Amino acid sequence: MHVHGLYDELNQAQRGRTWSRHDFVLGFVGDVGDLAKLTQAADGVRPAPVGPGLGHELADCLWSVVVIAELYGIDLAAEFTTTMQQLEESITGELEPGATQ
Repeated sequence: MHVHGLYDELNQAQRGRTWSRHDFVLGFVGDVGDLAKLTQAADGVRPAPVGPGLGHELADCLWSVVVIAELYGIDLAAEFTTTMQQLEESITGELEPGATQ
């Protein structure tokens, strides 16, 4: 994760410390808030902000998720595959005739 390493160097140089796992989670929450504002702008609910757009913010959020998974030792690819399989099985089961809701 080259960019993560660069941020560590920058934060160490500018602030005397690197970001903790908690800092990354809080940063992610901020990114999600920015994403929400951009989706509202895309849907005409609020004025479009000046600066990077929706694609950029989605990429920021994805990067944050990847870094957080790495920091907590989570194999994100494996977890994603497992979760999608579980969701598919659950939804398919609910769609079957006679399934109770």
